[in-house]
Amino acid sequence: MSESPPTTPVCYRHPSRETYIRCTRCERPICPECMRDASVGHQCPECVAEGRRTQRPVRTVFGGGAAGRAGYVTKAIIAVNVVLMLLSIALDSGGDAAAGGRGFGGLLGGSTPLTTWGSVLGLALFPDFTVHGIANGEYYRLITAMFLHYGLIHLLMNMWALWVLGRSLEATLGPVRFLALYLVAGLGGNVAAYVFTAPNSQTAGASTAVFGLFAALFIIMRRLGRDTSSVIPILVINLVFTFAVPGISIAGHLGGLVFGAIVALVMAYAPRSRRALVQTVGTAIVVIGLIVATLVRTVFLLG
Repeated sequence: MSESPPTTPVCYRHPSRETYIRCTRCERPICPECMRDASVGHQCPECVAEGRRTQRPVRTVFGGGAAGRAGYVTKAIIAVNVVLMLLSIALDSGGDAAAGGRGFGGLLGGSTPLTTWGSVLGLALFPDFTVHGIANGEYYRLITAMFLHYGLIHLLMNMWALWVLGRSLEATLGPVRFLALYLVAGLGGNVAAYVFTAPNSQTAGASTAVFGLFAALFIIMRRLGRDTSSVIPILVINLVFTFAVPGISIAGHLGGLVFGAIVALVMAYAPRSRRALVQTVGTAIVVIGLIVATLVRTVFLLG
């Protein structure tokens, strides 16, 4: 009785394809199309998928995920600011506001209908005898102001700083924590501008949040044991500009700096065992404090 010749193994996913390669995990035959590189040998698509499901996601020291390395949140914030700048320009029919501001073809500071609508404004009577401002219930201004700018130069300076600082911090903190830091720092700066400046003055710009990122970068680098000597001079220069250049919101910049630092401290020094809980509760307490300060200022202005 003659023995049947041995059959050539075929790919378990493509039976028409002969192969002598096997998955190093399940040992099933796989063709070159199905091979996936592994640390040792090759694996089939199913084993690779199973490995991804059972593998713990890589986290940074502060709990951030690997998605932060792509800088999606930083890019999205910049995109929102640019789109609103274009809208601000489009809504302004003034000849000198061709670039969203005044002077040098609109490159420098100046208001447009959009910035008038969305800037930080305590309380003011407008020429049409209507009353506007945060104290009049327009609390949205505390958020919208951090995405509006007075002219292209104002926008470009803030977006450059955001691009440099944001990608590094987002990669370290992760997208969610970075977004929380950015928004709370910007909100803190705008609340400070509302509380400490004249009710009829208007301020806007991402610089409140950017100053918070400066403080956060310093704290995060200290927490990681890295050299911070390159951060301090840049921060000092920006503080000098804040006090020396007329028209800059000192309260807004300092407020963003302080509240960005507070949130960064919460995120950097939260105990690992309860890291997410401490970071969430700590950030929420800061936001609640800002809400209380806003309401107290509103009562004072209306009183």
